Amino acid sequence: MTSDLRSDESLVAASGAGTSGEAWTVMALLRWTTDYFAKQGIDSPRLDAECLLAFALDCDRVALYVEYEKPVVEAERSRFRELVQRRARERVPVAQLLGRREFWSLSFEVTSDVLTPRPETETLVAALLERIASSPESTRVLELGTGSGCIAIALARECPRLEITATDISDAALCVAKRNAARLEVADRIDFRRGDLLAPVAGEHFDWIVSNPPYLARDEAETLPPELASEPDGALFGGADGLEITRRIWQEAPAALAAGGRILLEVGLGQADAVCGGFRGVGLSNCEVVSDLSHCPRVIVASRA
Repeated sequence: MTSDLRSDESLVAASGAGTSGEAWTVMALLRWTTDYFAKQGIDSPRLDAECLLAFALDCDRVALYVEYEKPVVEAERSRFRELVQRRARERVPVAQLLGRREFWSLSFEVTSDVLTPRPETETLVAALLERIASSPESTRVLELGTGSGCIAIALARECPRLEITATDISDAALCVAKRNAARLEVADRIDFRRGDLLAPVAGEHFDWIVSNPPYLARDEAETLPPELASEPDGALFGGADGLEITRRIWQEAPAALAAGGRILLEVGLGQADAVCGGFRGVGLSNCEVVSDLSHCPRVIVASRA
């Protein structure tokens, strides 16, 4: 494999393995791919190489180091080569290449039809669970824009008493969410509905409304990592200022909140003040700002009196 990944012989040479019939090894492949990814400007070259090689060999990452001298046969190299090409040339995210992503210690199917779950969104799940624990009588939860279903499913797994409804405008996304719910054994406890934000639940009321809406500003699209091109625009961008969908939520959500109900929204950097102001402007109160593990304001909580 040369720098354009076509030649096995060049990959051996580049990785430090011998060129006189010496067998390919796990470590040789890892070293070469890590170096290649780094030269291509990929942020986590070693981790990406490990994840893709483990997937190609159908093992976990620990096994790569336990059996680092194991020869890698041609069929396995071929699978790995294709993954490396797509990661480096097309900048397809690792999660989409693997078809899965861990969130809340659960494995979720991901495709190009859904937003890949991010660690910072676990802040939203944790904030809601903490507040639900102190309100045992509140059970009805609505998630807006469920995507892969990771938020609704994590809530269902953690708190069986909840009655969860999850909406999404995308049929394809709902198919992914339903498959995830079935595989993680909570399909009978989540009511997935297709439609735009609150339209599928018109006239209904909920104790909790939760959402991770698209909040990236369209104006900053050119400065974002190229990997985001593989994710759906509608799950990423919230108009020119990033608040187009969030603004609709704070305007429409109060009518769907039961008395004493609360709403929790994930927000982007620099948006917390605007969202708190929006909540107050529609009569919601007790605004709280919850920071993620990086100490960035990540979740806004507000209540209906």
